[in-house]
Amino acid sequence: MSNKLQKIKIGIMGCAKIAKRSTLPALQELDNLFEIVAISSRDYSKAKFLANEFNCIAVHGYDALLSMKDLDAVYIPLPTGLHEEWINKALDADLHVYSEKSIAMCQLEAKAMVSKASTKSLALMEGYMFQYHSQYNIIKNLINKGEIGEVRSFHGSFCFPALSKSDFRYNMNIGGGVVMDAAGYPLRAAHHLFGHDLKVKASSLHFDSQLQSVIWGSAFLANNTGFGGSINFGFDNYYQCRFEICGSKGKIVAERAFTPSKDMNPGIYLEKNGKIGSVKTKPDNHFIKAFREFYFIINETSKRQQHYDDIILQSQSLDLINKLAK
Repeated sequence: MSNKLQKIKIGIMGCAKIAKRSTLPALQELDNLFEIVAISSRDYSKAKFLANEFNCIAVHGYDALLSMKDLDAVYIPLPTGLHEEWINKALDADLHVYSEKSIAMCQLEAKAMVSKASTKSLALMEGYMFQYHSQYNIIKNLINKGEIGEVRSFHGSFCFPALSKSDFRYNMNIGGGVVMDAAGYPLRAAHHLFGHDLKVKASSLHFDSQLQSVIWGSAFLANNTGFGGSINFGFDNYYQCRFEICGSKGKIVAERAFTPSKDMNPGIYLEKNGKIGSVKTKPDNHFIKAFREFYFIINETSKRQQHYDDIILQSQSLDLINKLAK
C-alpha cells in the first residue's frame, strides 16, 4: 500500500438498522479512508432520509447504485437470502464488497462468490465485526502467555429473548432462522481463536411450527487433538453474549463477547489458583476496525485469501449444523 491514502468511494445497498446505527457512523469517522457516495433503497423515501443524515446521494434501487460511475466498493446489509443476487452483481460491476453475515445461504453460493472475487481480484469480506475488538487480542495474549495452561475447550453462547413475530429474521425464505443469524457469532469466535481445523461434529435444532422457523439450537466442534468446542444460540432464550475457555490450569470468561457497544468495557475474567480476577479492558469500536480491515484488503491483496477462506469455512460449518441436526 502506498504511503498516500487513497479514499475508497463506497455505496450503501439498503437502509438496514445496522447501517444507520453502526456502520455508517463508523464510515463517517473513517473519512480519511472512505467517502460515502450514495445510499440506495427500493423505497426512495428511506434512501433520501438516510442520505440527508449522512450527507450523500440518495439512489432509487440497487441496480442504479451499481451503475454509478467511480464507485469502488459497496456495503450490503441486506437479508442473507438477497446476497447471492446482489453480491454477484456487485462483483460483476468490479466493486469490492463488504457484506453483513451470513454472506450466503449455503457453501455452494459462498464458494461461487469467493471464486468470482478471486478471479476478478476483488476484496470480499463478511461482517463479523466483533473479532476486531481489542478484547480478542487480550484473550489471545492470555492464552499465549500460558495463563490457563493448555487449552482444553471452548463454550460460546449468543442468545436473546423472542423477537417480534413479524421480524424478518424468522423468515427462512430470505435467510432467516437462528442458524444463519445468531449461531454464526460463537462459531466464528471459535474459529478465530482456535483455527480452521475445528470442525462441526454434531448439532441439534428446534423448529417452531407456529413461526415456521428454527429458533434455537446447539452444536459441537472438535479437532484431531481432542480439543472440543460447544456453541448454543437462540431467538427466545435468556440473554447470553459470552464465551468461556477452559485450560489445564485455569479459565477465561468473556462477557459481551460479540456485541460490546463502543463505550463499553467488556468483562474478561481470569480464574486460576482458586481466585477470579478481572482483566482490564478499554472501550473500542469494532465497526471502525472492521472497515479499516476492509480498506486494507482492498489496497493490499496479500490478506484477501484469509477472508476468502474464512467465508468458505463459515458457510461450510453452518451447512453442517443444519445437515447434522436433520
